[in-house]
Amino acid sequence: MSFTVAIIGRPNVGKSTLFNRLVGRKLALVDDTPGVTRDRRTHEARLFDLRFEVIDTAGLEEAGPATLEGRMRAQTEQAIRDADLVLFLVDAKSGLMHADRTFADLVRRAEKPVVLVANKAEARAALGGMLEAWELGLGEPIPISAEHGEGLPDLREAMVAAIGEERAFGEEEAAPASTDALVGEDIVDPDAEPAYDESLPLRIAVVGRPNAGKSTLINALVGEERLLTGPEAGITRDSISVDWSWKGRTVKLFDTAGLRRKARVQEKLEKLSVADALRAIRFAEIVIIVFDVTIPFEKQDLQIADLIIREGRAPVLAFNKWDLVEDKQELLAELREKTERLLPQVRGLRAVTISAESGKGLDKLMEAVVQTHRIWNTRISTGRLNRWLEGVIVRHPPPAVAGRRLKIKYITQVKTRPPGFVLSCSRPDAMPQSYVRYLANSLRESFALAGVPIRMAFRAPENPYASRAGKKR
Repeated sequence: MSFTVAIIGRPNVGKSTLFNRLVGRKLALVDDTPGVTRDRRTHEARLFDLRFEVIDTAGLEEAGPATLEGRMRAQTEQAIRDADLVLFLVDAKSGLMHADRTFADLVRRAEKPVVLVANKAEARAALGGMLEAWELGLGEPIPISAEHGEGLPDLREAMVAAIGEERAFGEEEAAPASTDALVGEDIVDPDAEPAYDESLPLRIAVVGRPNAGKSTLINALVGEERLLTGPEAGITRDSISVDWSWKGRTVKLFDTAGLRRKARVQEKLEKLSVADALRAIRFAEIVIIVFDVTIPFEKQDLQIADLIIREGRAPVLAFNKWDLVEDKQELLAELREKTERLLPQVRGLRAVTISAESGKGLDKLMEAVVQTHRIWNTRISTGRLNRWLEGVIVRHPPPAVAGRRLKIKYITQVKTRPPGFVLSCSRPDAMPQSYVRYLANSLRESFALAGVPIRMAFRAPENPYASRAGKKR
């Protein structure tokens, strides 16, 4: 991107709506409630022929540094420092308020190019608000409607004038080769066992119940206060992505809102936050489930883990707040037993004890993530699979159903991410689930597939004479 733009203003002036308009997707949560956005979100954006990086920020409020609003303001001030151009939004419909004048001084002190934007200009009473905006001393207000997409050509001209044509249309960097085709790609060669590519980028979502320490964990990993944290539960609302590098490997971390029990999610805003978190899980590869080790394995923890496994993502368990535990050995044994007993869907789940506050155990956590990702991408040749199948059938033959023994003739892997297998079986519908579990567990042990979901499908072999069955000689 040639330059970076920060969108700032007091709460509920339409910053997230403009952000969504510029990125071309509804990424940021939008609601009539003031203060929906809390963390700063960064994404590539486009305005006609302008290409840049845009930062959505929390609404500026006057508050002490120790309060939640004060910490939100610190995040916005950091966004101003990181930006090359500031879009200062005011609400043309409601006119100027004291907070607008206060934060206009803050923007002037930053000594960054500023474009004053009068949003909601489609309203009948907007003209008075636009005239008032001249009082801020930030130049001519640009009337737009972020919701309806009006006034954007004028905004484009103002941005180019503020930052200069040379910076606005700087040479684009060569785009890196796309790796999208590798995600969930079916395997064509049935006998190939490709080596794991250590250079592949990682997409990691961090999920858990409210106040488990998800944002604190990401801050500890990236080594900066990138995300808003605090003792209050439910601070995070949007699913925020953070770019990071671990041992030279590109990593995209997704912080998500805390997931409460469905019956407790009543408010519209929380429903939007939960939907955003579920979307982050579906698009991730590895999902770190953060447990509060002082109250682990609550019912909601197990439901979150079950959801991730059903989605086919690769889960890694992180038992946070380990520094608060006194008898560590006794609790560690208890956690191992409960993991195996309460999460039998995936045997061999990798679990790491960490302290996001002090930074302990983070290297072990990332090693577990990479190892799980390696297994999630495993490809086993058809020859090895069928030799394994012969052995397990000899040890434990398929059962007889309705007086006829089931026959399994063939197995092949048709997909990775997660590993998926198809077995040719005489009567697929009659195969008992107990025998399916036997095959899956044996597959895990024989090919070291611990800790990731396995998909197994049974199909009847094609009968080459089926088309002739109804014909008479």
